[in-house]
Amino acid sequence: MYKIFVFLALLCSLAAFSKAAQVNGTTENRLWCIATVSAPNNKLQGFLDYACGRLDCSAIRRGGSCFEPNTLKNHASYALDLFFRTNHYCNPEIGTTAITDPSFGRCRYP
Repeated sequence: MYKIFVFLALLCSLAAFSKAAQVNGTTENRLWCIATVSAPNNKLQGFLDYACGRLDCSAIRRGGSCFEPNTLKNHASYALDLFFRTNHYCNPEIGTTAITDPSFGRCRYP
């Protein structure tokens, strides 16, 4: 009888955890794609030009919510994640996946 009780308690706990981890049909265990520390500036700029020629990068343009800090690495990270959301691909040459949301202040990553 004790084993059944433990099993049912464990099962209920797992069901509650699974339900709590879901928000609006998505799980909290998301990944983001951000620029690596060692990514060369010329490759970051090339990717930024490519991605923002195809996607809406208004958030990292002057006046946008993610323009500051105005650094190549920060802007490229936003573009990498935007591309990752759209194409399900994090460019391994200049990007890496992160489990921590890189959003800050008014800047919300996609």
